[in-house]
Amino acid sequence: MTPEDRFPGPETPHSGPRHHQDLDVLPYGSYYEPSEPPAGYGYDETYSGYGGAHYLEQHWHAPAHHGAHPGGHDATVQLGTLHRTGHEQPVHEPTGHEQPPHEPTGHEPTGHEQPPMAAATGDDPPTIELGPPLTEQPVNFPYPQPEPGEAPGPLYVIGDVHGYLDELLAALRQASLIDADGHWAAGRSRVWFLGDFTDRGPDGIGVIELVMQLAAEAAAAGGYCRALMGNHELLFLGAAKYGDEPVQSTAGTASFLAAWRLNGGQQHDLDRLESHHISWLSRLPAMALEDGHLLLHSDTTAYLEYGESIAEVNDAVHNLLADEGADEWWDCFRRFTKRFAFRGENGPDAVHELLGAYGGYRVVHGHSPIPYLTGAVHADDGAPPHVPGPYIYADELAVAMDGGVTMEGRLLIARLPVN
Repeated sequence: MTPEDRFPGPETPHSGPRHHQDLDVLPYGSYYEPSEPPAGYGYDETYSGYGGAHYLEQHWHAPAHHGAHPGGHDATVQLGTLHRTGHEQPVHEPTGHEQPPHEPTGHEPTGHEQPPMAAATGDDPPTIELGPPLTEQPVNFPYPQPEPGEAPGPLYVIGDVHGYLDELLAALRQASLIDADGHWAAGRSRVWFLGDFTDRGPDGIGVIELVMQLAAEAAAAGGYCRALMGNHELLFLGAAKYGDEPVQSTAGTASFLAAWRLNGGQQHDLDRLESHHISWLSRLPAMALEDGHLLLHSDTTAYLEYGESIAEVNDAVHNLLADEGADEWWDCFRRFTKRFAFRGENGPDAVHELLGAYGGYRVVHGHSPIPYLTGAVHADDGAPPHVPGPYIYADELAVAMDGGVTMEGRLLIARLPVN
């Protein structure tokens, strides 16, 4: 029996067809991280062992020191205890006194780890215990501004949405982040979307407008709702700006519009794209650091190619979108479409490289659907992939948040611990 069998969640809307193409592709095929492995890393396109990989445990009642917002609505996911058949292992909880992660020592599989393709062979992956959400009514908007020295509100991250507006609204209500009318109901909470609002799903512009609305309402409530730029934002904006103009890719001539259509671009989204959408999307940061969590869209080390600090990376991407040409824009999209840098036995080394440059003790990302990370993409009976929640892997240094909503998975919202 799965956690969902014991504690079923709300009815999940099904607002549109799921496309068969789930991983992003360039015009010449799937694009992984990286095409030619650099010296010192053992990247490949196979599943090669997941150090400390498991799902995040569900907690509905968060301790007060985690900064619960008024009303105590904590239908959230936090780092918890690893549950496996035959043994348990505590997950590191931040104490507020951590130093940056030490240099990796080279994790080797111990024999107790979940086999990479276990879910495809019938064994249950490590799972989490889910509990029922709290039922109290949310406190009414608006909320007072925080007092000087007051603890920050709880921190939430939201995985790839890809145009599935109804699924996003249902997940936000379930987490008590919005009310029944779709307005901010989370007080001083801090919310980060990890990018990829459009493409594949039926209403990408609706998703963008909802996030823009929540950003304004959250600010008035003393919290905030922010978002990262994903590779699909780069692709969508590029399709709008450059259309069929040829760009020089590493594999030949391509165009933004052709690549956008290949990756699930919806013409009605492009038709509804307005100048205020473009302005808002163009200013999204590429990365952020919150409570010791390095927030990224893509599970790639390509961010290191754009700067030695978070500010440098964000400025470089913004300057590129403002001043550079189509080829440079395309190259940025290509780099941020890379994936799987944190997978396999050398994944912790890649995470440490990013944390060493930008700070934090853990990476949280979207982009790569969890079923691809766990090897549970295709079930023999044709059932949707099993995604109990966010997935922690790479020696517990990385948290994956793309639940595979485009492939009948889940749209994930997680509450992260406060450092």
